[in-house]
Amino acid sequence: MLSIATSVWKALLLREASTRLMTGRAGWLWLVLEPAAHIVFLMMMFAVVHKRHIAGANVELFVLTGVLGFFLVRNVARRGAEAINANSALFAYRQVKPIDAVLVRGVLEAFLMAVIGVLLLAACAVVGTPIAPHDPLRIAVAAWLLWGLGMGLGLTLSVTGTLVPEIGKVAALAFTPLYFVSAVMFPIGTVAPSLRAYLLANPIVHGLEAIRGGFFANYHSDDRISLTYLFFNTVVIVFAGLVLHARYARRLIAQ
Repeated sequence: MLSIATSVWKALLLREASTRLMTGRAGWLWLVLEPAAHIVFLMMMFAVVHKRHIAGANVELFVLTGVLGFFLVRNVARRGAEAINANSALFAYRQVKPIDAVLVRGVLEAFLMAVIGVLLLAACAVVGTPIAPHDPLRIAVAAWLLWGLGMGLGLTLSVTGTLVPEIGKVAALAFTPLYFVSAVMFPIGTVAPSLRAYLLANPIVHGLEAIRGGFFANYHSDDRISLTYLFFNTVVIVFAGLVLHARYARRLIAQ
């Protein structure tokens, strides 16, 4: 049974990788250019207000960690949500399940984001930005939990969006306002206390701020930033996604 599942995952991974990287001219290049464009734009915004440091962090890494962390969640969730519709023809094979397509896409996106992160960090190092992290373990745990959160959203949305297409459309649009309330472009510690409590309900904020705390020893965040809170939300959303896949597996194949 395990050997069959492994073979299916390998085949799906190769199929997804070729589609993701080879579609269009220099498809792989756009994977790097999108986050790079966001980072450059935000850097220009900070340059306009003459800010080179943010609460114990340099602007370059502050922006880079925010953009990459958010894109990790967004890309895994969005690609996972589209996995069932994109691979529906393969479900004619008994060995291929809808959940396989979602999981493989999540793993592929994690790998691609890791490569993009290394490339952008290397670019920062080339221009003289110190990139040595203060607490690598904290960064790794926060990044893993953010990936898990995106995976859970992908599992959940792949079911709800397939059965009720309107939900998928609304969820895709929701990532735009979510970008602005996830502390991608501002430190949570600078937000007014009355508003900060609402923003801290967003688990992505906890992941991004934890990553920044792992990079910068003197980063001033909020005492309520908690990887435990992020972990709890990740477990709940992943469990919900798995339950939905188990409950509606036959309907998803028949779609």
